[in-house]
Amino acid sequence: MRTIQFYRTPTGRSPVEEFLDSLSDKHAQKVAWVLRLVERLDIVPQQYFKKLVNTEDLWEIRVQIGGNSYRFLGFFDGSHLLVLTSGFS
Repeated sequence: MRTIQFYRTPTGRSPVEEFLDSLSDKHAQKVAWVLRLVERLDIVPQQYFKKLVNTEDLWEIRVQIGGNSYRFLGFFDGSHLLVLTSGFS
């Protein structure tokens, strides 16, 4: 089981939270569903979660909603803590 945390800047801002706040309720709910999936499943389907090729330890969570694709990038701190640093479409 993994734990997901959102990166916070020294001033307390969270780029991921700010991005999530910009989404419609329906899209934010789907993102939350995928984040829970990543936290709870030992083996997550690659369509939702994968290590980016040619990176040392950069991971991507991808959420597809109709024609929209949302991506969240992060890294592991230890073996179970995934820190998401950014979100974008």
